[in-house]
Amino acid sequence: MKNFQRNKNIMIMKPLLATIMLVCASLCSRAQLNPFQSIYFQNRYIVNPAMAGLEQGLNLNVGYRQQWSTFPGSPKSQFFTGDYQATERVGLGLNVNDDQAGLIRQTRVMGTYAYHLPLGENNQKLNFGLSLGVNDARIDQSKIIGDDTDEQIARYNQAKPYFDGDFGVAYTSNNLFVEAALPNLKATFFRNSIERIDVDRVLFFTAVSYKIHADNEYSNLIFEPLVGFRKVKGATNIFDAGLNFTMSNYFLSLQTIYHSNNTEGVGVVFNQKAFAVNFTYNLETGVIRNYSAGAVELGLKIKLFQK
Repeated sequence: MKNFQRNKNIMIMKPLLATIMLVCASLCSRAQLNPFQSIYFQNRYIVNPAMAGLEQGLNLNVGYRQQWSTFPGSPKSQFFTGDYQATERVGLGLNVNDDQAGLIRQTRVMGTYAYHLPLGENNQKLNFGLSLGVNDARIDQSKIIGDDTDEQIARYNQAKPYFDGDFGVAYTSNNLFVEAALPNLKATFFRNSIERIDVDRVLFFTAVSYKIHADNEYSNLIFEPLVGFRKVKGATNIFDAGLNFTMSNYFLSLQTIYHSNNTEGVGVVFNQKAFAVNFTYNLETGVIRNYSAGAVELGLKIKLFQK
């Protein structure tokens, strides 16, 4: 009788554990597919190396995003970028990303060179950028509850950090912004026996936005609608649509971005001459909302050596 009850419990637990694992995998995957919202308006350099040094002086950015979920090991991401306008045509940058989801931690460090070609009036420029660096992923054995000598864990961690890169172009003016980027060049152009580097990788990213000024004698208002597209390896293509509404007199911006994978982000940016702070809440609008309370994103920008 005891054996029968034990077998019955096992039969009940197996589908339950499978469901939990599938939900966790879904949450982790969606965290990879939903980038920092600041890539669309505040810090485009995160995803496109052509943006390095486009603004004057030295710009330092840090960001943190944590998924609000009751599951242990829920995804969290952080980044640091620094870009500097060395000359009117040359920009230099450093881009560091760190993602954690469950037991897996991935760190990416990229150095960037960008060239900005003036085209004429209205601050028109054609921008090119290339980032090169290393990408590394590891299973954190200190967080394993169970047998940390498993062969699959050892095989995963034996893989060495690999050389990677990003390439981007953009057309910019005082009002119009058009960009395209090929991030994760390793996963895009080279097959590899280690499948871990190909999971949920963005293969192509593009976005277009246009600033519409609605100034009057009392306030300076700017509406900036945006549309974007992301091609992701192993996932359905994602379309983005958003709006950034800036009240210059109050140093304040309100924004929203909707993603076709049933997520939406809403945010606020407080932008001063020497620094900027942004807060974003990303919420699920699809079935996954039953398992995730969304994600919160915080960012800080420091502007140095501005003219």
